[in-house]
Amino acid sequence: MNDAPSNEPAPLSDELAVRLRAVVGTLVRSTRTVDRLASVPAAVLGLLDTRGPMTTADLAATRGVRHQTMAATVRELTEAGFLASRADPGDARRKVLTLTKAGKKALDADRRQRVGVLADALEETLDEEDRRALAHALDLIDRISGSIRGGHSFSGEREFNSGAW
Repeated sequence: MNDAPSNEPAPLSDELAVRLRAVVGTLVRSTRTVDRLASVPAAVLGLLDTRGPMTTADLAATRGVRHQTMAATVRELTEAGFLASRADPGDARRKVLTLTKAGKKALDADRRQRVGVLADALEETLDEEDRRALAHALDLIDRISGSIRGGHSFSGEREFNSGAW
């Protein structure tokens, strides 16, 4: 493990934020290289898995895309047997989409593959002390995420000089 000397000043929060965002983004993208599902269909399946049944309009709004764009993705996933639709009990004109067993199986397979690749990389590159340090860092990242989820908002007063955003 390569600890920074304690007499060095702590990096500025803005610098850490830029680096954290870049590193986490790279990590997520690198684990997705083993996915069988493309990123957009996987995101749709993931939303239905975590949030439950949704309409095409709900999915489009959540993903920030046009209804027509989402409808094409939903059609592909339905044709692949990953989604099923049924009439909305509250409004029969609307169709509610649900994840099928095949969709859940495909999503879980990609998730297991990503976790396996990541676990192999951890085993290959980190010793026991490094893994303890990473566990502590993950606790810190979780606290940061909790602060953001808890309603912390950007005040707009900071000026960032990074093209990484």
